[in-house]
Amino acid sequence: MTCPYARFLEPEPTNESNSTSSSNLTVNGTTGSSDALTEIISMTGFANRPAKPELKRLPSSDELVTYNNYLRLHTILDSQILMSAKHDINKTAVHDEHLFIIIHQTFELWFKQIIYEIDSIREIFDKEKVDESQMFVIVNRLNRCVQIWRLLVDQIGILETMTPLDFMEFRSYLSPASGFQSLQFRLIENKFGLTDKSRIQHNATHYMNTFPNEHDRNELQNSVETPTLLQLIERWLERTPGLDDTTFNFWERFKTSVGEYLNFLKTNAEDEPNPTAKDASLEDVKKTADTFRSLFDEKFHNQLVQRGERRISQRAIQGALMISLYREQPRFQQPYQIISLLMDIDALITKWRYGHLILVQRQIGNKQGTGGSAGYSYLRSTCR
Repeated sequence: MTCPYARFLEPEPTNESNSTSSSNLTVNGTTGSSDALTEIISMTGFANRPAKPELKRLPSSDELVTYNNYLRLHTILDSQILMSAKHDINKTAVHDEHLFIIIHQTFELWFKQIIYEIDSIREIFDKEKVDESQMFVIVNRLNRCVQIWRLLVDQIGILETMTPLDFMEFRSYLSPASGFQSLQFRLIENKFGLTDKSRIQHNATHYMNTFPNEHDRNELQNSVETPTLLQLIERWLERTPGLDDTTFNFWERFKTSVGEYLNFLKTNAEDEPNPTAKDASLEDVKKTADTFRSLFDEKFHNQLVQRGERRISQRAIQGALMISLYREQPRFQQPYQIISLLMDIDALITKWRYGHLILVQRQIGNKQGTGGSAGYSYLRSTCR
């Protein structure tokens, strides 16, 4: 059967018109016939397509798109208002305040991009049946989020070039502003799936009380009420192909393998000649067995979910395990990448929080934060 994608590569019956047009073509692609280009275009089928509308110029040269007005650079580059220059008695700006503002503004710009990517991924997953042709799109956008978080982690290193004394020169002007007031970061937390139960309280009050603006509060409320990325991933994993295949019975096979593995560990531990090492090895085997018990015992697993020690259902974990163990299979390669990238993002957010924690400890020690928080102690609790 002739391949429809190769029909123009296969030899066609020779006729007079073909031989004439081909004889007019030269080695470097030029032709002696003015109709050769038209003929080649007609062979591609492109000539039958409707012509694109001609791009129209804007009426005034002042309205033409330029690098500056397209990126709104006047607005962005005029947004660094130094409080030290505004409030200092001598109207003298503190040099490093400019860096402090730039770093935090770029944080917010990248937060906006992360939200943009996550919202698009949530839209793809928020279907009864996820289109598998979109897996590449999801992987690509999650990888983009990973790279952004890597950049945000590295940006803290730039902020560390500011010494504690440099920061103290303008810190008093910042009160009561605080990074806790970042609306976009709270939206990111909510959209990823952070729950109120897991959230560390700030100043013994609900985090939404930090945002008096009604629009901001509505955005936060909407981010809580719509399905989070974690919830959508959980539903997707629960539908993993093969979990209900009784001829294969993945879960029973997995249980059998785990039983053999635990028996192997127990035998090795019991053969240990050193009594102290033997007791330690047997204790490790017991802990490992308890971990697997939490996977196999659905009732126990649900108790862990209620306590917040597990975040997804037992069936979703089964799906994630199946994808991970059979990741070399073509059908599971991209789902495995999705799982890996989500873990990368989680690790990088923690790394970013920790980097911020160390920076704060270096800059202000155990002093209270400008927003009234416990400062270092509060940030340390968010890294757990």
